[in-house]
Amino acid sequence: MGTVRLGSAVVGVDGGRGPRRRRCAARVGPLSRTRARRAPRLARDPARLARSAPPQPRGGGDHRLDGAPDVLPAASRARDDRRRDPGRNRPLRGDRHPRGRRVGARRRRHPRRRRRVGDAAVTGPRDALSALDAELIECRACPRLVAWREEVGRVKRAAFRDETYWARPVPGFGPHDARLAVVGLAPAAHGANRTGRMFTGDRSGDVLYASMYRVGLANQPTATSLDDGLALLGTRVTSPVHCAPPDNKPTPAERDTCRHWLASELDLLAPTLRAVVVLGGFGWQALMPVLTAAGWIVPRPRPRFGHGVEVVLQPDEREPDAGPRAPLHVFGCYHVSQQNTFTGRLTPDMLDDVLRRAALVSDLPA
Repeated sequence: MGTVRLGSAVVGVDGGRGPRRRRCAARVGPLSRTRARRAPRLARDPARLARSAPPQPRGGGDHRLDGAPDVLPAASRARDDRRRDPGRNRPLRGDRHPRGRRVGARRRRHPRRRRRVGDAAVTGPRDALSALDAELIECRACPRLVAWREEVGRVKRAAFRDETYWARPVPGFGPHDARLAVVGLAPAAHGANRTGRMFTGDRSGDVLYASMYRVGLANQPTATSLDDGLALLGTRVTSPVHCAPPDNKPTPAERDTCRHWLASELDLLAPTLRAVVVLGGFGWQALMPVLTAAGWIVPRPRPRFGHGVEVVLQPDEREPDAGPRAPLHVFGCYHVSQQNTFTGRLTPDMLDDVLRRAALVSDLPA
């Protein structure tokens, strides 16, 4: 049997499958049918043989090809085509990709990326936050939460049977240049999941907004619906999970899946944000990795939750994509749930005190 040399491998030119042919297959890949038919002719012309040899894999190692023994995978064929003609079918820089993305545009890693709504670039803080909220309310990433929020919206509670439930992810509420953020747990099934606004239409919201009104962070003490006239002053209310969970208990996987929304939100608020009040241990635990992703340094071990705890986090100057941000004061506060307020674990004075301290370090009138 005649042999020829391909790079560092020796292959039978008759396309046979002898021992030497099998040993070399792992390194150079099998011959295609066309090359097997042409092999005797190529053997008589070494220059022609060298030109027709397949490209050698980069980096050495054992590059085995799965599948039929005489057909290269589609990905390998496409990769070889690009090597032979790097400019083939490549649009010019600045042209539009078929999916609408500008070719050659530098992609920044999440969450500090330039957001788009349709084909329009979003650059201003107000537009960017509105774009984020618009994306959020379309999210269906967690099947259990999607099924539950929509089931609650269909079945309804008897007291709200004539209302149309929101039954979608609930975005944050408050100005785009907020200096203080209040982070809860998740929307209540018949509260925010019904009204479409955080802490609106339930007992927990009654406690929270009444306190914010006393401290000077809200224009009224009640929150009943989207059109009730409530406005927050320098404060934004949000949560680590944006869909109502069964029994008010999202799973760790659902919490982590939803994490990037809060990270993006805090990143957009970062230029003005000075303090965060975290309601409850779940929110505290969920927030720490979010703050890392949003550009602040969270110490190790992570600070423990407690009512009245205050931690100051420094901005991460090692992050090249991070925009301007100041040190962030993070306050712990018991959640405004009925379990805490009815039992006296959290009193109005206790809540007012935490919100007032957070407002002061945020340079908000309180």
